Amino acid sequence: MDREKRKALAAAGFRIGDAADFLELTEEERRLVELRVGLARAVRHRRELLNLSQKQVAARIKSSQPRVAKIEAAAPDVSLDQMFRGLFAVGGSLEDLIATPRRRVARRSRAPVEPVVPPTSSQFPSGPNEPRTLRRKGKKPEIPV
Repeated sequence: MDREKRKALAAAGFRIGDAADFLELTEEERRLVELRVGLARAVRHRRELLNLSQKQVAARIKSSQPRVAKIEAAAPDVSLDQMFRGLFAVGGSLEDLIATPRRRVARRSRAPVEPVVPPTSSQFPSGPNEPRTLRRKGKKPEIPV
């Protein structure tokens, strides 16, 4: 995002941050997330370099293919121990965590949101003979004639 756009968004009251800022993660939690994501990327990268399937990696760590998929997705229900076993099973080392290629994720910029204005009474039918535009549960909307 360019400086001008950042400045305009800041002037409009928007804050620029990442997911960790949004989730209000502590520094320790942020590092743990980065470790898990780095491990997941390293396992997948090494597996793809060796042309191994997730099923073949699962056999090496005595687990299942869905578990390897979860390792590669950095799922929170997979232990760090199992993630490291997956890394070592594909010939990885701790150096791979440092050298893992990071994919640059394009962030979508959000346009400032227009304030929501409640509808006025003049926007709704005023009498019983006026056509209804609102849909009620279980009833089809009336078609004006």
